[in-house]
Amino acid sequence: MSESPRTAHTFELSPAELLEIRGLLTDAFDGHFADEDWDHALGGVHALYYEGGELVAHGSVIQRRVIHAGRSLRIGYVEAMGVRADRRRRGLGGLVMDTLERVIDGAYEFGALSASDDGAALYRARGWQLWRGRIEALGPDGVVHLPDEEDSTYLRPAAARPLPEPSAALLFDWREGDVL
Repeated sequence: MSESPRTAHTFELSPAELLEIRGLLTDAFDGHFADEDWDHALGGVHALYYEGGELVAHGSVIQRRVIHAGRSLRIGYVEAMGVRADRRRRGLGGLVMDTLERVIDGAYEFGALSASDDGAALYRARGWQLWRGRIEALGPDGVVHLPDEEDSTYLRPAAARPLPEPSAALLFDWREGDVL
C-alpha cells in the first residue's frame, strides 16, 4: 500500500470507470446495492484505490443539507464505502477514509454517514461519533422522524469545528431510497 487513493469528481469519471465502481460496490454489498444507493454516491468526490490496475476500494463524499437548531448546514456525507471482499482487513478502508476526511475538513461544517454493523468499528476507531440526538428528514409531506437511523448515524468534526448539540434534531434533506 504505497499509493494514496485517486480522487475524482463524478464528472471526471468515464462511463467505463463508473461501471467499474458500480460493479465493485454491487459485489462489496453482496448484491444489496440498489439503483438509489448508486444515485446517492454520485455528484461528489470519489476516492478510488487500485492494486495491480484493479479497483479494490471506493468511497465518495457528497454534499447534503442538514437543518440543526434553525441553521442550514452544508455537510459532507460519506457514501458507497466498499472494499473488495478479498482485500478487506488490510487498511484499504482507512486509506479511502483518510482521503474523504480531508475533503470533509476542507469543504464542510462536519461529516456524517450511516454505518452498517460491519463498518461501525472502522468509523469509531477514526473518531467518528454516534449521534445521540433525534434524526429527521424533510420529506414531501413534511418532517419525518427516522428512529431507525438514530443508532447508525455517525458524525465527525471538520477541521476542529464543534459538532452540533444533540439537544436539537438533525433534519436531513429528502431523497429516494434510504434517506440516510
